[in-house]
Amino acid sequence: MSLFPSMQRGEEGLIISSFMAEKKPNSLDTFKQIMTKLKQGQTAPVYLLMGNESYYIDKICDWMASNLLKAEERDFNLNILYGADVTSKQVMEEARRYPIMADRQVLIVKEAQGMKDVDALEKYMDKPVSTTVLVICYKGGTIDGKKKIVAKAAQCGTVFVSEAPRYDKDIITFINDYIKQPDYNAKIDPRAAQVMAAHIGGDLKRLSSELDKLLLAFSPGAPRKITSELIEAKIGISKSYNVFELRDALINRDALKAHRIAKYFDDNPKSGGLFAILPQVFSFFQNLMLAYYTPKPINETAIMSQLGLKSPWATRDYITAMRNFPARKTLQVISKIREIDARSKGLDNANTPPGELLKELITFILL
Repeated sequence: MSLFPSMQRGEEGLIISSFMAEKKPNSLDTFKQIMTKLKQGQTAPVYLLMGNESYYIDKICDWMASNLLKAEERDFNLNILYGADVTSKQVMEEARRYPIMADRQVLIVKEAQGMKDVDALEKYMDKPVSTTVLVICYKGGTIDGKKKIVAKAAQCGTVFVSEAPRYDKDIITFINDYIKQPDYNAKIDPRAAQVMAAHIGGDLKRLSSELDKLLLAFSPGAPRKITSELIEAKIGISKSYNVFELRDALINRDALKAHRIAKYFDDNPKSGGLFAILPQVFSFFQNLMLAYYTPKPINETAIMSQLGLKSPWATRDYITAMRNFPARKTLQVISKIREIDARSKGLDNANTPPGELLKELITFILL
């Protein structure tokens, strides 16, 4: 499957991306809504948590295991099962029993994707027990939305589909939310946040792990502000040679800087190279094309609203790019990125290495 949206012909015969389609609510916002309700004491009898991003699923599950019952109630009323070890009948039997010296019991089914008959749990959802909180954690994918278990879980409880953030702005929101937690109370330079988002992407487990590494670098009581210099020292992401700096060079049509960074990526395969760069560059030009649809008058505030950006700092890159890349050229760049993506995967390309494909892409963008 391609990294990029489907494309269609425009009036001028150019390739136009389907990025104009309505975006789905992101998982971070839904996660926050669920956690807010839980912390307010609002629980549902059933939670079906599923998706490819396990971070949010684990966070919700762990919080419920630690907070829905008092410490003295957990021995008899917290039951954690694993999908590969149980059947739906066993889960339903456990869910239908009553709590012991407590108002409720919490039953968590981890790795539910390992259950051979997980769909059969829909029978329990016809009449869930009000004193049981059943949490089904289904990782690595989703249950077909047409199946009864999904519809019934939504009717009697909560269904959450956990996906990795697809856009830099969502990754940056995650970074800022993570480090602002009371235990951390830290800040991050906007440019440093962009570097982390561009280099690490939406792998939230890795991202949170790297953020923990940075936060541990501060002395107790010292002001906590993450900078590009700290990221380079503790994580190894060069403050001068990274995906964000390459994108910055392209935006400003700095050919020397762009090709210098491309050579660095080619010489250092562990830095990510072409396969890390393509999604980031595509995402920017996709948003740039969207910026051209901003209702007039087109200004910083209007573009910020159009792209859903949360700071003027990020908007300025698009204003600069609109001066340097007309709409027609932007469409051509999007088409070229798709071509390079296909060729990097072997389509109509037998011999050109990734480093040469990257140089070709940069040269085309800067023509």
